[in-house]
Amino acid sequence: MSLAQAEKSYQTKPKKQPKASKGFTSRLLKQWDIQMMVWPGLLLVFVFSYLPMYGLLTAFMDYSIFTGSKIWNNPWVGFKHFTMFFNAPEFGTVMRNTVVISFLKFLIGFPAPIILALMLNEVRHMVFKRAVQTITYLPYFFSWVIVAGLTMSLLSTENGSINILLGKIGAIDEPINFLSIPEYFWAILVSTNVWKDIGFNSIVFLAAIAGIDPHLYEAADMDGASKFRQMFTITLPTIMPVVTIFMILAIGSLLSAGFEDILLLASNPVLRPVSDVLDTYVYRVGLGSQRYSYAAAVGLFRAVISISLLTLANFIARRSGNSLW
Repeated sequence: MSLAQAEKSYQTKPKKQPKASKGFTSRLLKQWDIQMMVWPGLLLVFVFSYLPMYGLLTAFMDYSIFTGSKIWNNPWVGFKHFTMFFNAPEFGTVMRNTVVISFLKFLIGFPAPIILALMLNEVRHMVFKRAVQTITYLPYFFSWVIVAGLTMSLLSTENGSINILLGKIGAIDEPINFLSIPEYFWAILVSTNVWKDIGFNSIVFLAAIAGIDPHLYEAADMDGASKFRQMFTITLPTIMPVVTIFMILAIGSLLSAGFEDILLLASNPVLRPVSDVLDTYVYRVGLGSQRYSYAAAVGLFRAVISISLLTLANFIARRSGNSLW
């Protein structure tokens, strides 16, 4: 056989195909230890987030609790309950409170942990840094019952630390009942949320900052860049993908103004005009007045708006190359 014929025979010889990838079941069995950590979380989401979606059908029915599990026995009414909510006298107040409180929490509460992470990153005294981290992380693990009780104690007219301090410096003549004055409620609510969540939420940003190549800071230091300059030219641009992801998630939950914090801090009926949001409104009309179909319609309305905001935020962020999908 000539050399040309040998080359031709080699080129026409079929190449060996790669082995087919293993099946899905075999991969699950091989990764059983990792799957054991994932499946409990997936099961929790399925049971508490997906199974209850069957009850959303009641938003289009005149549901009665006496029908039990036979949901199909209830009459269909279409968008009746949605129309009732849009025409309800509380609609404007509830939507205003929801939007304002959500935006205040977003505008103040979202950048707060980023600022804390940037500040902690510049601390070189490790004992002081760990002490600050522990102090700021700790409130996150308190339940809202404890936080609300602590807030009420601080703002109490009888031996409340805030009133005592204001009285000592001559700012007030008589104690102020802060939790009965509507003008103060939004500030109290937002500041309490920031104090509770700022430390724990900063963990992700501290982890992102820890992954930055230290040679970038050394090069910037050699070029004469100050710490403040390095923060804006190296740290913030590097962690911007993480910031973008969390911003998308925060925008998606803009209509979730809160439930436990508002329910506990706004126990005074005087505060209802400034504290009643979609979540508390659903709780009040659903369980309090037993208007289950109406409450389901309001909750579905909030969910649809939240999904729309999440999709819009993700679409805008996709142009920068950082998106959830």
